[in-house]
Amino acid sequence: AFKNQFFSCIMISTSNFQENATLSGEAYQKGKGYMEKLMVKSKAEFDPTGSQASQFQFYFGPNDYSILRSNSKLANGGEKIKLHRVIDLGWPIVREVNRYLIIPLFNLLSRFNMNMGLVILLMTLIVKFLVLPAQVKSYMSSAKMRALKPYVDEVAAKYPKQEDAMKKQQETMAVYSKYGVSPMGGCLPSLIQMPIWMAFFFFVPNAIELRQQSFLWADDLTGFDDLLSWSFNIPLIGNHLSIFCILFCVTNIVNTVYSMQQQQQAPGNEDAMKTMKWMMYLMPIIFFFSFNNYSSGLCYYYFVSGLVGIITMIWLRRSTDDKKILAKLEADYAARKNDPTRQKANNMMARLEALQKQQEEMMRQQQNRK
Repeated sequence: AFKNQFFSCIMISTSNFQENATLSGEAYQKGKGYMEKLMVKSKAEFDPTGSQASQFQFYFGPNDYSILRSNSKLANGGEKIKLHRVIDLGWPIVREVNRYLIIPLFNLLSRFNMNMGLVILLMTLIVKFLVLPAQVKSYMSSAKMRALKPYVDEVAAKYPKQEDAMKKQQETMAVYSKYGVSPMGGCLPSLIQMPIWMAFFFFVPNAIELRQQSFLWADDLTGFDDLLSWSFNIPLIGNHLSIFCILFCVTNIVNTVYSMQQQQQAPGNEDAMKTMKWMMYLMPIIFFFSFNNYSSGLCYYYFVSGLVGIITMIWLRRSTDDKKILAKLEADYAARKNDPTRQKANNMMARLEALQKQQEEMMRQQQNRK
């Protein structure tokens, strides 16, 4: 098969093509009337007696997931020919998210004949609603750490010297373990959202349904919106500014500010927090140079997704009370302490404490050798 962003030409044989097939392409200069010359050299089974005819099929059409799957069933080779695999839907996990969530949801909303910009908006809201429990869990994990900050500050005051950093960290982890809080509790829910974020990255620019579909100032949701453009080229930027890309980066910065405010109040390693803070503020700049030439539909989705994330963060912050969270942690600890049957060992915290004790013992042995 040869494919571009929206169309493919596919040669199908009832018998497999032989190995070592060679595919090549030669781009034509502008004004020649053609864009590119594509060539393939391969071998297929052939009966020189003519008693067994060689059968080939040719598909030339859109990179539409549903159409390609339907045509796979019409192929002489049977359903094992997966024509839809010419569409790059991402890596294995991301591809499954696209197949079973993003594409069915997009097809469902498209039946209502709405503007494609509204379809993307509704998809964003629905997906955000689906991942809301994971986001709430991640936020509450950080909120619990923030509520325990007074106790962690006491530990920090107890070990102000740099040489006591291991003891300080060990007792800090003991505080978390005491109240059943894991510093890693907010990481897994956040990772769950990454395949969806990446699924849109592969889906939107390749969705032929968005081709030449306009929304607001964007003439084509599969191309960049160049409302601001100029005749010369600027390195790393090009000859235009994508408004949706700028809006996406702005919401990313605001989201980072809210996240850092959350993390600033949560206890942790100061050096690691400084590095994380620096990286978080650097990401919007990287996104701007990376996505300025990407499709406006993709930047529009990331902008709406970031905006919904900011609203969700504000709602969560206003609906939680650190004092109430601390009171609940104290009540849960008292209940576990008074009722042995309710005591649960936190395996993650136990492993971290054991590892820290092992590191501390190794440091002591090294000092004794010196």
